[in-house]
Amino acid sequence: MSPWQRRYRFCRPFQGASLYKPQGVPGCDLEIVELEKDELEAVRFCDYEDVDQEEAAKRMNISRGTVQRLLYSGRKKILDAILHSKALRIIGHEQILPPPSPFGPRRWGRR
Repeated sequence: MSPWQRRYRFCRPFQGASLYKPQGVPGCDLEIVELEKDELEAVRFCDYEDVDQEEAAKRMNISRGTVQRLLYSGRKKILDAILHSKALRIIGHEQILPPPSPFGPRRWGRR
């Protein structure tokens, strides 16, 4: 374990399927590659939404270097699953937080 405490990251809730596999191959025969939500979020920002790494780092509340590491590991895992016909499972992490609301904290039961 690292001597540094992991910083909390802001990621959108993931609403999609959590497991993707090649068509026509039984799931019991597949090796599973696990992609963490923060890796998926970094790839989504930088590759899908065309946000630069500096802006992605601000949105996720992490350093630009961390975004680079997440991109590298996330892209590598995605390509490994596609090129070698492996299943891809998206897993959560205990330090993923939703982004703060621009309207302040929620007050349940109040209007």
